[in-house]
Amino acid sequence: MADTTAPGTDIPARAWAELLLLSLIWGAVFFSVAIALREIGPMTSVLHRVGWAALLLWIIVAARKLPVPREARVWGAFLVMGALNNVIPFALMSWGQIQIGTGLTAIFNGMTAPFAVLVAAVFLRDEPLSARRLTGVLLGFVGVVVIKGPANLFALDPQALGTYAVLIGALSYAFAGAWAKRTLPDQPPMVAAAGMLTGSTLLMIPLAVLTDGMPTRALAPATWTAIAYYSVIGTAGAYLLYYRVLAMAGSGNLLLCTLIIPPTAILLGVAFLGESMTAQTLGGFALIAAGLAVIDGRVLRLLRRTSPG
Repeated sequence: MADTTAPGTDIPARAWAELLLLSLIWGAVFFSVAIALREIGPMTSVLHRVGWAALLLWIIVAARKLPVPREARVWGAFLVMGALNNVIPFALMSWGQIQIGTGLTAIFNGMTAPFAVLVAAVFLRDEPLSARRLTGVLLGFVGVVVIKGPANLFALDPQALGTYAVLIGALSYAFAGAWAKRTLPDQPPMVAAAGMLTGSTLLMIPLAVLTDGMPTRALAPATWTAIAYYSVIGTAGAYLLYYRVLAMAGSGNLLLCTLIIPPTAILLGVAFLGESMTAQTLGGFALIAAGLAVIDGRVLRLLRRTSPG
């Protein structure tokens, strides 16, 4: 789907509302994953997320009578996309969330955009690394350093490993974006999402069984509720909403989601999971958010328009 709206272009009020809703949905995913992880393993959690979402999206694809690709090349691209966009980040972030908590996981997930800028500059010729984007990337990395503290950057304790896991997951998201742009530009978004999630499910079945054992249906109601939320609403439903917002606002404006997701996850973690945020963590998040704003560019353009002379 083409990007028809550049960052900073006026966005319809309905698109703003749906953009906010999408951010809230994704922010609450971290909370629901935390609930599920109390009873099931990280890999089983990911298997539920991609498996049920894939099933629902294929039902929608069939209902809309969308063409399903038959070429082995396309399904191979779906499999790689599923690994980069779902299996690696979901698995690493689920495990990392056990170590560092919901709010921090959501904050470090915000590094997806700075990583995407670097990956695009290396692998996509039409997205060079400008001075503004490089400044935003550097602000993001400084934010990570502030949160962890310079002395703890190369530690190997569980919290440090959890941080590395989440950051690698964010980097995987960045590679997924570049991969999709190069290999899946001609696929209908709904079919691409369903194919990607199918590839993810095929990869996750053996991983979940080997690490967590055979999945069981004997789970607490709260666990099933959490699974239903993050698979049906937070994944399948979010993809449907994502493409609606993309059509109305363009991919550039979807970067705003990355700014809204962490506060939602932080508030839910503090209110219901007993988590806390230090001034150091909030300061680091502010730097990451500033980096995202610089990458986005609209704040700088607004300052230029309002500056005297």
